[in-house]
Amino acid sequence: MNINYELYRIFYVVATQQSITKASKELNISQPAISKQIKALENQLGGELFIRTKKGVKLNENGQEIYNYVKQAINCFNNAELQFSNLKKLETGNIRIGISTTLTRIFLLKYLKEFHQLYPNISIQIFTDPSKVMRKMLKEGSLDILIAKENDDDNNYFNVTRIGTLHNCFIASDNFQELKNKIIPLAELDKYPILLQKSPSTSRIQFDQFCQEHNISISTKLEIASSTLLEDFVEIGLGIGLATKEYVQSKIKEGVIFEIKTTPEIPVNYYAILTLKDSYHSFGTNKLIELILKQ
Repeated sequence: MNINYELYRIFYVVATQQSITKASKELNISQPAISKQIKALENQLGGELFIRTKKGVKLNENGQEIYNYVKQAINCFNNAELQFSNLKKLETGNIRIGISTTLTRIFLLKYLKEFHQLYPNISIQIFTDPSKVMRKMLKEGSLDILIAKENDDDNNYFNVTRIGTLHNCFIASDNFQELKNKIIPLAELDKYPILLQKSPSTSRIQFDQFCQEHNISISTKLEIASSTLLEDFVEIGLGIGLATKEYVQSKIKEGVIFEIKTTPEIPVNYYAILTLKDSYHSFGTNKLIELILKQ
């Protein structure tokens, strides 16, 4: 059945007002046009809906039954418009963000604080799954935005807006003090116990590619899934770890660990806001992205 919303809207107003004259004024439609539309709906349904009286019109039994359903439908449409208006005004809504725990701390928190102060009724969900998993979630529509290190394949599926730089470096505890304040050929680090994140960590993949391009062989003593756990292992002297400098800057300043400078230098990583290509973004999502990019 082809449902003509306009026919039911006119029927609803006439039934509520119990008068074609009053309905004409409310709808700004001529009385003959309203009568014609009511007749069209009756023909479509296969029966009369109103009893005509000297005072106006009133619903017959069939009309009353239809009216009860149409009233619910009209209310649903009105509520939908109200909800959309609230979404547009950022008075309600939900944003699903994929991001690492560490990147949340060093980058996103200040923006979340400001956004929440401006739009307290927008709920925010943070997902901290592995990067590969979150890219899949973004493709499937389970995330609205992903903030992560750039990947070579990102441009195939996502809109990529670069927002910052991250520097990779090797870190060590005082157990490896002989390496402090020196520039070490990267290949020489293979003499030491090296701690790396497991693939498919973006940092690990890029580091392996970098070593391959420079014909450098670095064997790994221990592969660790968590960057935070890797830092802990470095602190207790289990080995030399590849870390993101921005993530461990405070510990370097405190002297808990130190940076090992290498030649050639390990290339930087870029992190970006990723959104799915050709997809609709909610008002809240667009506003958060706008807030981040503005600063």
